Amino acid sequence: MRVIDPDGQQIGIIEKSKALELAEKYNLDLVEIAPNASPPVCRIMDYGKYKYQLSKKEKESKKKQHTIHIKEIRLRPTIDEHDIEFKMKQARKFIEEGNRLRIRILFRGRQMAHPELGEAILHRVQNELDDVAQMEKNPMQEGRSIVANFIKK
Repeated sequence: MRVIDPDGQQIGIIEKSKALELAEKYNLDLVEIAPNASPPVCRIMDYGKYKYQLSKKEKESKKKQHTIHIKEIRLRPTIDEHDIEFKMKQARKFIEEGNRLRIRILFRGRQMAHPELGEAILHRVQNELDDVAQMEKNPMQEGRSIVANFIKK
């Protein structure tokens, strides 16, 4: 097998037993790097330290990632003027933070007979958020609610 020492220099092609003796001499582990190569490539290294460094790199890369959250605002077809203004302030804040926004208009009982009330509220929401967000796709009805998704422009 081809052996690489702890400094990254190639020792050469040697037998497995001699490679293990070399690893013991350095007081390190013999780790197989490329088992499918011919001859297989092994490296003398501190395997515990190597795994620790890999986990640190993984944690560091996760810190730099920004996850996108979907924030949901629930409205009713009979919502009052002040309440919708307050909800639009929240929606604007969510979108400016970089989150996606889902507006769900919930219907109860006989309100399902008048879905145009919910669509009117949805059009008002779309007009108020027009400067910062755009509707991702057409609103769709899911059971007793109408759902629309918004993303940042």
